Amino acid sequence: MEFRELTQNDKQLFASMDTGIDDDYVLHIYDYLVQGENRLFGLFVENKLVSLGGFSIFANEYAMLGRLRSDRSIRGKNYATTLMKQIIEEAFTSLNIQWVGGNTQEENIPARRVLKKIGLEEGFKLYNATTTDISFLQNGANVWKEVSLLQEKKKWLEQSYLKEQLIFPYECYYPFPASEALFTEEDLQAWSFFENEDQSKFVILKNDRKGYQYVHVLYPYDNVFSEPGLWETVDYYYARQLQEQENETRVWVDLTEEQVAQLVPEHTFEWPSPWILHGKRR
Repeated sequence: MEFRELTQNDKQLFASMDTGIDDDYVLHIYDYLVQGENRLFGLFVENKLVSLGGFSIFANEYAMLGRLRSDRSIRGKNYATTLMKQIIEEAFTSLNIQWVGGNTQEENIPARRVLKKIGLEEGFKLYNATTTDISFLQNGANVWKEVSLLQEKKKWLEQSYLKEQLIFPYECYYPFPASEALFTEEDLQAWSFFENEDQSKFVILKNDRKGYQYVHVLYPYDNVFSEPGLWETVDYYYARQLQEQENETRVWVDLTEEQVAQLVPEHTFEWPSPWILHGKRR
């Protein structure tokens, strides 16, 4: 049995695997997944690639696992578990990774079993709620004041995500335990911060692309549907993006189970099965 990092030269080996997945997106973006901040690894038995998986690196300290594929001829032999354990070891020992995790949907029981077997603790659950209509959440309150100073942005992050040790949705589909490593000055300059009139709450609005173009709403408080002016502010930013973007743009907000329960029946949000974040620190 051999474990090694894959390169562009191994693409045909992956294409030859019988994974049972038609038109697999991993094959389409294979070249992208073996360069930059992405890594792919393979497990070989008698020189045959039998299992493949990898991770993407964020903020130089976080590795999110994914792309697990196995040949159908070897399923049930725990090769996938063996592969993923070695991938985690590789992340912690060969790179300066401080946290390794996986984010999988609640309904994906096989993936959750694998993540548990490789020692990742099941933790936070989020609903990836998206919509193109947020009018039902607005009540005519004023749009919040935009925050431009870098130090003010850092202060808000310190008081919320860092102090409370919250999960920070760094990108759509990619939430992480908050740390200063996630908040580079380059990112803070690119993200739009707004604070309410009495400076007791703030929201981050930023752009992301995962198939669709998204306005990603980051609001670290429980009252996401009742804070005056919050959704007027989101609508103000969203309208600006609709004018600037050529592709269809949607609003994305990550909701807890408790927040989903607060939604009125006539809401316009859609979401798939909720995602559960698993993780392990170095």
